[in-house]
Amino acid sequence: MGKKHRGSQNMAVIICLLVFLAADIVLATKLARQDGAGKNPPKEKEDIREETVENKKKNGITSSRGISVDSEDNRVKELLAGMSLEQKVAQMFMITPEALTGFTRVTAAGEVTKQCFMRYPVGGVIYMAGNLKEPKQTREMLANMEDYSMEFLGFPIFLGVDEEGGTVARIAKNKAFGVKDVGDMSEIGASFDCDRAYQAGTTVGAYLADLGFNLDFAPVADVWSNKKNTVVKYRSFGSDAELVRDMVTAQIEGLYGQGILSAVKHFPGHGSTTADSHKGAAVVEKTLKELRECDLIPFQGAVEAGVPFVMVGHLSLPQVVGDDVPAILSGEIITGILREELQFNGIVITDALDMGAVTDYYSSAQAAVMAVEAGADMLLMPEDFVAAYEGVLDAVRRGELTVERIDQSVQRILKVKVGMMLQE
Repeated sequence: MGKKHRGSQNMAVIICLLVFLAADIVLATKLARQDGAGKNPPKEKEDIREETVENKKKNGITSSRGISVDSEDNRVKELLAGMSLEQKVAQMFMITPEALTGFTRVTAAGEVTKQCFMRYPVGGVIYMAGNLKEPKQTREMLANMEDYSMEFLGFPIFLGVDEEGGTVARIAKNKAFGVKDVGDMSEIGASFDCDRAYQAGTTVGAYLADLGFNLDFAPVADVWSNKKNTVVKYRSFGSDAELVRDMVTAQIEGLYGQGILSAVKHFPGHGSTTADSHKGAAVVEKTLKELRECDLIPFQGAVEAGVPFVMVGHLSLPQVVGDDVPAILSGEIITGILREELQFNGIVITDALDMGAVTDYYSSAQAAVMAVEAGADMLLMPEDFVAAYEGVLDAVRRGELTVERIDQSVQRILKVKVGMMLQE
């Protein structure tokens, strides 16, 4: 064989090797693409937090186990179909353990509580400082309530507390719990550091979750625009609406990261009032335009961040609705502004219905029915729970409220509760 021929043969071999190598590269690339289809690259912490917000845009806790929205909706429909009218109406109440049992002070959840819950399977229980003695007692009490709900209904109960930090802290103010008080939100807001709000939410969320809570009536989304207002002076992040919005959404994320649901308050904004609605009517003299330019901004931010609860306050807005009816009883405020304008699809809960702004003018039954008619999903602490519960039932039986209207609220409640189960 001649040198020229051998050279040609070697060149052919090299070309073949290059062709095979190129083919391998193409094949490997295709396989890599196929293997990576639907997968995302590792995310930085900030990317994860942004995705978490996006996943909660529908105002409910979404599944982290790949469960489809359709599957969650089907589960909600199944649960709803298996409930009696009485059970549905009971789910629309969040009350104290004293209101559930009839006892003066409750620090445990034993057989009496279980029997009372089976009669009135309420959607949630809110605990005050007097119910919370120390960690072991609190954990046992809350664990029992959770067990009763899962055993009797097949889904969780909301176990809530007012734990804002600083001025309002049922647990951090009790030395028996040995937890850090994150301080007033006004101080955090003054730092202009949203990470402090996030860390406050993380801190509070961690010790609440450790005790067995799943809902915190925080953060306060009120913009402190009236310097004479002492009601939310220390509880608000400040007087700059956009700063308050950013602080509120950061704290929601901190709480959610620990598995704690947030209920922002007091819609549509308590910051410009001077009166305390615990004692009587509190009037907001702003127009709707003025609310949009200030007070509604933090609530809009919370809605966009996927907050599952918005608490509506006992605030009269005559310049908006034309009369002195409190916001919790106003369809224009709840349905018109919160639902339709801000596009909130989560749970609307009233502020406590045992406050003077309500009890001075309405019976427990009247207030409960009016709140549901206005668009509220959950009724917090009516002065007389049984009267309020029976009032709503009677309104349905009379045709004043429809079963469809009750189902709307219970579906929202169940959606969040089903989401909680899927997150576990």
